[in-house]
Amino acid sequence: MITFKNFFVGFLISFIGSIPLGYLNVVGYEIYSKDGIYPTIYYLCGVVVIEFFVIFLTLIFAKKLMENKKLLQFIDAFSVLFMFALAYVFYASAISESTNTDLFGNYRGNYFVTGILLSCLNFIQIPFWLSWNLYLLNGNYIEISKERKYFYVVGTVIGTFAGMLVLILSLHYLTNQTDFLEKYLMKVIIPLVFAGLGIFQAIKYFRKYVR
Repeated sequence: MITFKNFFVGFLISFIGSIPLGYLNVVGYEIYSKDGIYPTIYYLCGVVVIEFFVIFLTLIFAKKLMENKKLLQFIDAFSVLFMFALAYVFYASAISESTNTDLFGNYRGNYFVTGILLSCLNFIQIPFWLSWNLYLLNGNYIEISKERKYFYVVGTVIGTFAGMLVLILSLHYLTNQTDFLEKYLMKVIIPLVFAGLGIFQAIKYFRKYVR
């Protein structure tokens, strides 16, 4: 029962957390639109490989990492700059009519490696999982003795895979049904979303570290 609870809690949090629009989902959407379902699956497998290690390590060292204020400040500062950089990258990609995957590196055809590399740049997942893991541990929502922690981590990885795939397929369906989205999603909406996230992260950073 505890093992199933670990798996279910991990799956639920990860599934919901992966649905909001992020650059990994946007690149996955581009891969699916250009090359279909199997390359998208390979890409998502690469993404969750890195997430497995991130979640496992933040679970084991959660309390120690939360005490490292300089590391957390660096991650917060990086996330601000990264959001604005993503806004520019996706806008430039749409204007030049090139693919997002090419802008992140010439790995077209090796989608598993693309997923690994882009997931390594996703530093924002570190404070996300640090916070959640501490909350779950302190609230006794999960139990990580012996092999039970692996069921929690596997649940989170499957939840991420499922959540990202659902969002990618939903975006593709909506853009095919709506001319407005098909025309402006990559050129306007996606860059504005990341610019807005950059502003939001900058405000959080200012309130947390400056003021």
